[in-house]
Amino acid sequence: MDRICERAVRIGLPAVVFTEHLDFEDAWRAGDGDIGEHAQKYIDDTGHVRLPAFDLEGYLSAIERVRRRYPELSILTGVEFGQPHFWEAEAGDVLSSGTIDRVNGSLHMLPVDLDAEHGGDRTEPITLYRYHPAADVMCAYLEEIPRMVAGSDAFAVFTHIDYAVRSWPTATAGPFDPRDFEEEFRMAMRSIAQSGRALEMNTKRLWSWIPQWWAEEGGRAVSFGSDAHEASALAANFPEAMAMVEHFGFHPGSRPEDLWTR
Repeated sequence: MDRICERAVRIGLPAVVFTEHLDFEDAWRAGDGDIGEHAQKYIDDTGHVRLPAFDLEGYLSAIERVRRRYPELSILTGVEFGQPHFWEAEAGDVLSSGTIDRVNGSLHMLPVDLDAEHGGDRTEPITLYRYHPAADVMCAYLEEIPRMVAGSDAFAVFTHIDYAVRSWPTATAGPFDPRDFEEEFRMAMRSIAQSGRALEMNTKRLWSWIPQWWAEEGGRAVSFGSDAHEASALAANFPEAMAMVEHFGFHPGSRPEDLWTR
């Protein structure tokens, strides 16, 4: 947090939101190389990832420390709540604490058996691509989004709608073409837009079709997220992302941390 705040001040970024992961999955399957080096210590002998519980008190204490050290910076609290449609009750104490400024919702997990209901072994798209045709994984991911939207009121922003694209297996499936899944993406975006929520413009990778289709499907608000797990990635590609969403009619709010709306 210190390094990120220091970089924010140095590059002139006026606000940051630390959206710590909030996950309640007991465990999920991970193949060799499917998660980063920083998370290898959480893989058990059965090949499952098991995370420690979210430490709200420790998180808030760290936030207060950087707020004192960087008074010129607006520092907001937040969580990236994974699969909120399955875990809303478990997150109740965190979300009702009154200490969280922004709740993002993310979809990371699907059943290993794509036809299964919630339950059984679950894993991320990067691992699912080992077991299923790439198109089936992508469609399953996008079809789960409306169920997530309908199943939880806990989050205000849907994050990285291109999450399953990040690990698309180009070597076996060829280059990813969003037009092959346009209706599925649009269906997912419509469900988010109709719920009144915002869509994150995740700047790890910029896609012009995301803000275009979002606007065309009735989306009214966007947030910006660099998904920076290290200080050097903070605000990466923000100028290009801002120009892109402006082209599709979105404009900034009165404060740097406000959502952009149209």
